Amino acid sequence: MAHPWLPLDIPLPVLFGAALMLAAAAHDLAARTVPNWAAVGVLFIGVTYRLMDGRIIGGLICGLAVFSCAAFCWRRGWMGGGDVKLMGAAAVLVPPPLVPMFVAALSIAGAVLALMYLAARPLMPAPARQRPRGLLARACRAEQWRIGRGGPLPYACAIASGFLFVIL
Repeated sequence: MAHPWLPLDIPLPVLFGAALMLAAAAHDLAARTVPNWAAVGVLFIGVTYRLMDGRIIGGLICGLAVFSCAAFCWRRGWMGGGDVKLMGAAAVLVPPPLVPMFVAALSIAGAVLALMYLAARPLMPAPARQRPRGLLARACRAEQWRIGRGGPLPYACAIASGFLFVIL
């Protein structure tokens, strides 16, 4: 049963997990790191919720499978370690039958993100010489520099997008 002020029928633990995923995506966008507390929090919520709904074995198997595949990509240098942990944790929180859709959605979101960065690269002017004062202005300047140099993608944004696509 949905809570009166929650318009969707999404369980509260999943909403908390979504909030942590969005926080991880914002942190990755700003600093290109995914904090461990976000992945641990999503994993804790996922394990707790899977214990509550009786699908703990399926959830852990899905999380381990996604984590293992992502760890292979990390070993090849294709993905960051924080992204690997976040993907594995999110796969525990996503209902086991929806994990393939989650992986497909985050892959599509990652491809769109990569295409956006590739398309923006030739259009990106050089960052201003003077360092801006505001936090948002400094983050935008850093992002402009990363795009211009072909830096790493904030892949936690794609992971969070895939997660939100599946739960909504």
